[in-house]
Amino acid sequence: MEVRWLEDFMALARTRHFSRAAELQHVSQPTFSRRIKLLEEAMGSTLINRQTLPLSLTPAGDMFLELCERITRDVRDVRDRIAALDAEESARISVGSTQGLFSHFYNSWASDAGVAERLQLNLKATNWVGEQFLDALEAGECDFVLCYWHQDLPWGDRLVSEKFEWLELARETLVPVSVSQPSGEPRFALPGTPEQPLPLIAYHPRGFLQSAIEGHVARLSQTANFLPLNENTQSAGVKALIKQGFGMGWLPSRMTEKSEQYGSLVRAGDPVWDVPLQIRLIRLRDSRSDDLLTLWNQLEQHHA
Repeated sequence: MEVRWLEDFMALARTRHFSRAAELQHVSQPTFSRRIKLLEEAMGSTLINRQTLPLSLTPAGDMFLELCERITRDVRDVRDRIAALDAEESARISVGSTQGLFSHFYNSWASDAGVAERLQLNLKATNWVGEQFLDALEAGECDFVLCYWHQDLPWGDRLVSEKFEWLELARETLVPVSVSQPSGEPRFALPGTPEQPLPLIAYHPRGFLQSAIEGHVARLSQTANFLPLNENTQSAGVKALIKQGFGMGWLPSRMTEKSEQYGSLVRAGDPVWDVPLQIRLIRLRDSRSDDLLTLWNQLEQHHA
């Protein structure tokens, strides 16, 4: 049974005339009559008394009319609610975030800024690496990008173009960490030696963080000696391998706080090895909607 059959029956109950009801339903009379007959067969009862002029409903037809009105009203209400949900969903502003920032920064920042209800995370972003975030922004796959930023990004000059606008939301620090020995000292401590290079759990070279580490280390007077063992796109993957004792690596300080508190990770070097980062929110300068621009202005005031 189809909802349109119920609508056919209601039209017939109003007009008491097959031709007029068919006209209201925008179908031919033979098609309309056939659908009413199918409806009666589905209900197993005669609903229309065709022997009267105008047509009348049988007692079963009267009962069925009440059901039709209730069902179509419920369907209409549900459609309206779905449409409202779709409108609310489309009005939300999409954010592409790196997984580390989503896990350890996004929720507290969005809540503090009072914008959590107006933002929606694009979960596809967990598969994006580095410059792909800006590509997605230009392609309209998200409205904002939440990411780390630093002076050594190989494609950082792209942000200088007139296409983009950004806000600095916070500062972050990449901290070198290692599992500890029973004495509490790091198992792997910077800077290492040529004879005993440090096993390094590194980041993907196209991501946001590896170039920050390499650029910072290159500017130091001390020379670090590494034996890269692995490359990860996500800081959670780097952390997991470090915690299993495979090597040392750098983690955002927000990810090390809990681990250091419980003693499972310790610093692998003094603060000179810490890598400074910015956390930025980026958008296209040409906004797709007034709502997006209004929200951006609100964030500008919040972070002023």
